[in-house]
Amino acid sequence: MKDLIKRLLIAGVVGVCISLLFLGGNQPKAEGLTKGTEHWIWPTDGEITDTYGTRNGMHKGIDIASALNTPVYSVDEGVVSKSYYSDTYGHVVFIKHQNNFETVYAHLHKRNVEEGEWVQQGTLIGKMGNTGDSSGVHLHFEVHHDEWTYNKKNAVNPDHTLGLTEVGQAVLALSTANPGESIETSVQLEGERERGNSDNGQTQKRNHIVKPGETLWSISQKYGISVDELTEINQLSDPIVKVGQALMIVDSVSKNQRHYVVSKGDTLSSISRNTGIPVSDIKDKNNLKSNTIHPEQVLIIQ
Repeated sequence: MKDLIKRLLIAGVVGVCISLLFLGGNQPKAEGLTKGTEHWIWPTDGEITDTYGTRNGMHKGIDIASALNTPVYSVDEGVVSKSYYSDTYGHVVFIKHQNNFETVYAHLHKRNVEEGEWVQQGTLIGKMGNTGDSSGVHLHFEVHHDEWTYNKKNAVNPDHTLGLTEVGQAVLALSTANPGESIETSVQLEGERERGNSDNGQTQKRNHIVKPGETLWSISQKYGISVDELTEINQLSDPIVKVGQALMIVDSVSKNQRHYVVSKGDTLSSISRNTGIPVSDIKDKNNLKSNTIHPEQVLIIQ
């Protein structure tokens, strides 16, 4: 009887160990962290200058370099968990997303959002800068599972959420890239700016992600093109657009023309002072009937 009991106890212990082994084998693996991020967008325009894991494994994000004040956008909707200035990150914004990820946007020249503010995917959250412990104008972008920690133990390679990155590759704000695909196919070919050979200027192509409350008319006003052009370019059979839908925007831009993305608190007068362009010229170029402008509106500045 004692032998039987002993055997039963041993069998029970072995069974528990085997169960724990199977349970351990079913834990989420690294590739599972990309779930729910397939629709994320690139946070800014620019060129990849550093990737995840460099500097002896200490670099826990990717660096995207471009011109000072290049717009920086939220990759997905969420709440601003932090917005402050630090000696290392400089002006930095943290956004906690509903899929248990937290993203970090560092070295900004200017922050456009405050802690506790809810942002949509594609919301303008700041402008690219060179603040904090930075050696040049760029965006340092990080992804963390659950939350950011000081030791960055939850850091996730942004390649798993935005697509493969290599130094020297160009990325386009508001475009998407499926994890596992190269940027060349998912961003550069589908949403990159294509420059024409016309003596009069160039053609720009980019994606716009439809936000809540937007219509074809409001989007056409934002980019200064007609509803008919939007419909034709995107081969739309229905004038109703859906939140999250990607629309291609095509602009013909002359050589001496540039764009200004309106930030929170901007007025036509302040833009005029900063650019040296008279208010009347800005209104004429953008067909504005009043002095009313809104954040993220794109103005042609000549």
